[in-house]
Amino acid sequence: MVFGSISGIFGKDIGIDLGTANIVVYLKGKGVVYNEPSVIAYRKASRKSSKEVIAFGYEAKAMYGKTPKGVETVRPLQNGVIADFDMTGALIRHVIEKTTGGGIGVFSHPRVIVCAPVYVTEVERKAFIDATLDGGAREAYVVEEPVAAALGVGLPIHEPRGSMILDVGGGTSEVAVLSLGGVVVSNSLRGAGDEMDDAIIGLIRQKYTLVVGSSTAEEIKNAIGSAVPLEKEKILEVRGRNLTDGLPKSICISSEEVREAINPAVTRIVEMVRETLEQTPPELARDIADQGLVLTGGVALLEGLDRRLAEELNAPVIKAENPLHSVAEGLGKLLNEIDSMKKVLVSVGHGVR
Repeated sequence: MVFGSISGIFGKDIGIDLGTANIVVYLKGKGVVYNEPSVIAYRKASRKSSKEVIAFGYEAKAMYGKTPKGVETVRPLQNGVIADFDMTGALIRHVIEKTTGGGIGVFSHPRVIVCAPVYVTEVERKAFIDATLDGGAREAYVVEEPVAAALGVGLPIHEPRGSMILDVGGGTSEVAVLSLGGVVVSNSLRGAGDEMDDAIIGLIRQKYTLVVGSSTAEEIKNAIGSAVPLEKEKILEVRGRNLTDGLPKSICISSEEVREAINPAVTRIVEMVRETLEQTPPELARDIADQGLVLTGGVALLEGLDRRLAEELNAPVIKAENPLHSVAEGLGKLLNEIDSMKKVLVSVGHGVR
């Protein structure tokens, strides 16, 4: 135990926002030091079932849909949970080594806090712990993602009043009402930004007989996607493969078309928040009516989403200043007070001692 205490002094504590679309890492004392896509490219070994990782993050994402035979590009997390345990461990190992500078022996194994969706089962939560330990952590903690996001945007979640956070990411949408340091009411959807991308792919395929990939669909959503009508609608040229003859083809798509395609996904998010407000105790609901809800996550950048929510819910909606880093910033606050904040950490595991 004495040796464990010494390693706690010299180890580097990190927080990992392990998202379906992106992985963001907070290094204690330095802030956010890593933000790349949660993507891995690997080569299948010829004589055995093991996988040889050849690229991570942006480099791997750039290879998506362009790899030769025997090489695959994957997201090890799907809808907020671990879909490929080995690749998730490899991804965590990569970011630990990259952000802490590696090292030799026990001192290179940090304490790690990783976030998970509220709705995950005990088995799925344990998978986050095990993958983090497998990735090289000395100790691994799991915190509910809305709690970390709320801390990151500065909500007073430890006070006896209601605070509401809506975190819309690539694989999940989660909304939670928090008070006295815990989640009072929450709801979630397995599907968010990725669902919108799929809808754009479907629109282009059906209307223009053009095949595009998920990266192109994401670019379209970011460039001309919106949740409300725009003062000046936009047009974007899109290139892909003609479904009819297999040849390259270009089309022009409008922001109105994209908005119509993604509207069902946006509506589901609005309805989820509405249902959560209906389930919220009256005293906390009054607090939220006064101070509003905070919108964060990558999809918070979708133009007009905050306005759409405010109009349909009749409540103030504040977009986080840096929605992509809210969860990581919250993990940073937990790292700074990890011993006193353990009551909000829902799971813990121990690895190297």
